Amino acid sequence: MSWSVSTALKLGRVSNLPTVWSNTLAGVVLAGASPFNWNIVSLTIAMTAAYIGGMFLNDAFDRKIDAKERPERPIPSGEVKAGDVYAAGFTLLGAAIMFSALAAYGWGHSVLRSALIATALCAAIVLYNAWHKNNPLSPVVMGACRMLVYLCAGFTAMESPSFMLYAGAIVLLAYLIGLTYVAKQENLGTVKNMWPLVFLAAPALFGIYALIGDTQILLALVAFNIWIIYCLYLIQRKESGDIPKAVVSMIAGISLVDAIFIASTSSLSIMALALIAFAFTLFLQRYISGT
Repeated sequence: MSWSVSTALKLGRVSNLPTVWSNTLAGVVLAGASPFNWNIVSLTIAMTAAYIGGMFLNDAFDRKIDAKERPERPIPSGEVKAGDVYAAGFTLLGAAIMFSALAAYGWGHSVLRSALIATALCAAIVLYNAWHKNNPLSPVVMGACRMLVYLCAGFTAMESPSFMLYAGAIVLLAYLIGLTYVAKQENLGTVKNMWPLVFLAAPALFGIYALIGDTQILLALVAFNIWIIYCLYLIQRKESGDIPKAVVSMIAGISLVDAIFIASTSSLSIMALALIAFAFTLFLQRYISGT
């Protein structure tokens, strides 16, 4: 197996990795644990491996469709063999389970529980990649993948997570349903039905509710609302390239969702890390495709 760094970066769509890191941070904080613990490094490695492994498998499973619609992708262009990508993808998923268990051991919590949730995450990733074309429920499966990042992080870092972890997971699921619905129509240049976009409002609704008891959430809430309005503007404008731009912008916005949750349960300094992840994602997307 001989890959160039450029090929690996494209296959892994690493420009979106900061959103995975902020997801991990949010999951830990929502559970009620402190992020200032060295075991968060192992946990972040685990979620990074799950994401990159999933992205590798996405290209491997989609290689025939990409040969027609996106021939510039690494597999159809001949940069790498599909078998090698499959092997690397599943190896990374295995590493995700192992590092999740290692993090749980370091925190002194159930290794088996963490490994099982990480396994569920990896299973959801494989299910999405194997059956997302012509599957009307694929947005729900993709949402479940990100939701399980929250749950895996939370249950790894805390023996009895706060109720906020479950609330955050449900809201993140809703946001990803709306995002993935748009992403499924990226190559069409238009979004046929607008009603699923209602799911994108879930973080804003949560933020407004949380604002009643905690004004420090205001910055993250305003940032998210402005950003999602911008994304919706791109979707309805329907000019060339608007839908793909809206998709990658909404992916970056995942970190703003994390910022809302972190602000509702923790300090502004920790929330700032999610805002930095948002900006870093936008920066990386300028050089590496996020879709």
